[in-house]
Amino acid sequence: MRRRNFIEVAAFGAAGAALARPGNSKAFMRENRKTLAQPSEDVGLKLGVASYSLRHFSREQAIDMTKSLGVRYINLKSVHLAYDASPAEIATARQEVAAAGVEIVGGGLITFETDTDDGVKKYFDYAKAAGMPVMVSTCKPSVLPRVEKFVKQYGIRVALHNHGPEDEDFPSPYDVLKAVKGMDPRVGLCMDIGHTVRTGTDVVRAAVDAGPRLLDIHAKDLRDLKVKESQCIVGEGKIPIVALFRQLEKMKYAGYVNLEYEIDETDPMPGMRQSFAYMRGVLAGLAPASS
Repeated sequence: MRRRNFIEVAAFGAAGAALARPGNSKAFMRENRKTLAQPSEDVGLKLGVASYSLRHFSREQAIDMTKSLGVRYINLKSVHLAYDASPAEIATARQEVAAAGVEIVGGGLITFETDTDDGVKKYFDYAKAAGMPVMVSTCKPSVLPRVEKFVKQYGIRVALHNHGPEDEDFPSPYDVLKAVKGMDPRVGLCMDIGHTVRTGTDVVRAAVDAGPRLLDIHAKDLRDLKVKESQCIVGEGKIPIVALFRQLEKMKYAGYVNLEYEIDETDPMPGMRQSFAYMRGVLAGLAPASS
């Protein structure tokens, strides 16, 4: 990194450490509900929250926590909006998110379990009702032609999520790219960068090779690039975040970089704050110097 970039990243990281307060996240939300940060316009890439990060909290709490992080975008997990939610509940959820100044930019992970029209269509109906432009998904490769049919019908993008060495179908981004080759361009990849590096794949190279098929990103960091359990605050691990963000900006990546913070399950806010501070610092460092 250039010296200016390094200084800015360090400054943002320090700010994140100052903002992050230890203790119970639920207590933090109770104490600060009236003074939550307004969602901000980030420099460069669009940073969001994968709500799986907040799976131990209610939808109301997850929305408030996302807002308190200064984040404008959220990818909703079914724990925060059930697949079988009534039309009224889905409408209420959309109103709650919008009232907080946050935008639903996707949903998932959604698994297409069955290769039937009804089995696939129900998730497209769910995503349409919830206003989700992208479904982060997985399925057996044999189900993809049917999924593609509904992508064309509904105009909702499907981003297949790679899950690392344990995933027998899509361990790396290249397994997804092979499976969707020749399909509608709205069928593509959600690259989970943590699972990607565990397969020995270069995340920067994978982003380049995915090109317009890269529809979504799940961001995280690992202290050991081979060990899933080594997940840590973004910026404290070994995943090349700076190089990846530089490449994404170079290729004018139009999707979202959604933090999927899977550790500190019952008290995730301190680590999430520091992760966003680091990522924003990186983006500020990559931004052209003002004249």
